[in-house]
Amino acid sequence: MVKIAVLGYGTVGSGVVEIVNKNSDVLTRHTGEEIQVKYVLDLREFPGDPVQEILVHDFNIILEDPEVRLVVEVMGGTGAAYEFVKKSLLAGKSVCTSNKALVAKYGPELIRIAREKKINFFYEASVGGGIPIIRPLINSLTADRIDEISGILNGTTNYILTKMTYEGQDFDTVLKEAQALGYAEANPEADVEGYDACRKIAILSSMNCGKQVDFEDIYTEGITKITQADIAYGKAMGCAVKLLARSKVIDGQMYAMVAPFLIRKDHPLYNINGVFNAVFVHGPALGDVMFYGSGAGKLPTAAAVVADVVEAVRHFGCNVLIDWSEETYELGSADQFSCAYLVRVAEADEEKLGALGSGRKIDAGIDGEIGFITETMTEEEFARRAADVPYISRIRIA
Repeated sequence: MVKIAVLGYGTVGSGVVEIVNKNSDVLTRHTGEEIQVKYVLDLREFPGDPVQEILVHDFNIILEDPEVRLVVEVMGGTGAAYEFVKKSLLAGKSVCTSNKALVAKYGPELIRIAREKKINFFYEASVGGGIPIIRPLINSLTADRIDEISGILNGTTNYILTKMTYEGQDFDTVLKEAQALGYAEANPEADVEGYDACRKIAILSSMNCGKQVDFEDIYTEGITKITQADIAYGKAMGCAVKLLARSKVIDGQMYAMVAPFLIRKDHPLYNINGVFNAVFVHGPALGDVMFYGSGAGKLPTAAAVVADVVEAVRHFGCNVLIDWSEETYELGSADQFSCAYLVRVAEADEEKLGALGSGRKIDAGIDGEIGFITETMTEEEFARRAADVPYISRIRIA
């Protein structure tokens, strides 16, 4: 029997315990051993919940118990979570986590410790919730040089943009609805400003290049300035507005960005709506591959964590190689990122659009303004050309 401990009994932690208990026969079939949750660590009490019988408040009880061979961290954050995960690994216990903040900041260090101890640090649920993407990058997509990873990596923002697009509601109204439904936190900043997606694309970019891509170095822009006018222009172009996390390799240099983009109907990510997420991967030999599913939620995320538990149990005594070193990778400047732009200007300023070079106008039926689709140019060139153009807004086109 394999005994594990779960750190945190919130949404995902309770899901992990539920799946381990309900699917015990399935897990035994896949691992050859019964898996049992021996401890759950949380500061709170849960009267009436069966977890109360295995609840502990002192992490050292878990750390010092030799029967616990694997720790599941679903606390979140980078304070106590980092301390507990690192101590667990140093004590020879494998760790599985859904904590994107932890993985983005400390991933390579924790991977190195696990390798030195001949154990494992797995984090499938940290990027796509229930969508398998980490393990395919480790095992299935290794024959090619991946030159693009793009994704809709945040269910909250995708839900908001979907409702704005198909129901005509404004940002503030949909945000309140998302909060009422539990899709958005009381403080939604990490989601709507793009920080959540930024950490996720940093993890995927790091795994692609094998070095540490610091999320602080990734240009990040949220969706708080998207309006119904922007949505209308998108529809006139046959496009949808999506918050994309993009990582591209161009001439051997990787560039990364998180921002709202207009994507065309023929793009695989166009029809990803609601709280669903998707990750698009391209390689010269591989071609296009897309991973789609529930990017968050109690049971989808918990299922990904438990799948990591199964993988860790299968590999007790040996380390699964993850090519992600502590050496920092220097991203290409966001100023050199190239795309076309949709620029909105007042009709009175139409003559100033000449500064943006060749392109074409587009009419979305909005009185007093006009849309202009630029040619492809770098961020730096756009900023220079648009310096004297009093535009209302600009959105990148994927």
